[in-house]
Amino acid sequence: MSNVGRQGDAMIDNLSNPAAWALLMQELDEAREHLEVLIAEMEKNGHLDEEKFRVDLGHIYAHLNRTWHGRNQPDAITDEQWTMFSRFPADVPLVG
Repeated sequence: MSNVGRQGDAMIDNLSNPAAWALLMQELDEAREHLEVLIAEMEKNGHLDEEKFRVDLGHIYAHLNRTWHGRNQPDAITDEQWTMFSRFPADVPLVG
């Protein structure tokens, strides 16, 4: 069963589900790494091709989106869930 859009379930944590927590943290770490590379490239070059920017941000969002959708997922994301979990969540209000 997919948890995309499911609310109210307890979020996984390191104590009760260390393997799922590690996967969640890995997605966040990869998002951070890609964002740091993107920022460094933009600072170094002073410009960026719009298509590359689109692809890079899409990659970063996919990691963040899988983190959100996987927050209640006690097991690894399946191949069938991968695409759905990579999509931007409908249940996260944008702030700012």
